[in-house]
Amino acid sequence: MSRYIRPRRHGATIFFTVALATRGSQLLVAEVELLRRAVRDTRAERPFAIEAWVVLPDHLHCIWRLPEGDTDYATRWRLIKARFSRGVEPGPRRASHVARRERAVWQRRFWDHHIRDEGDFAAHLRYCWFNPVKHGLVARAQDWPLSSVHREIGGPRWEWATAT
Repeated sequence: MSRYIRPRRHGATIFFTVALATRGSQLLVAEVELLRRAVRDTRAERPFAIEAWVVLPDHLHCIWRLPEGDTDYATRWRLIKARFSRGVEPGPRRASHVARRERAVWQRRFWDHHIRDEGDFAAHLRYCWFNPVKHGLVARAQDWPLSSVHREIGGPRWEWATAT
């Protein structure tokens, strides 16, 4: 079994990609309120700041800022995934899912990238905002309803992050 060594930077800013087990699914947009509740409940127990978030039909991207003295984003994702999964029908389960008591809703892992500097942050902010355009879901980032871009348009981060 692989062992993933994750950086232990206190108060880090981290970009994530988290995907459903079934690519092509519409589950995340269909059950977005359940996802929001899972995130809200997890943040109430284990706070973190949301710098950006976009929910697409079968995956999501976000940027979190952890509190100073805290490095444990893996537990937060475990809780979010578990809370969401309990509210939906299980996916197709293999023997390994049954053995691990998994509902086969999410991919087991997630992709994380620790933000290095302001330029890296701006690039990942743009990636979150413009991902629905990249996937052909909308023509403009602001046309996708399930994105934090709406709180940024016209603000200083919008100008800063979209400047070329």
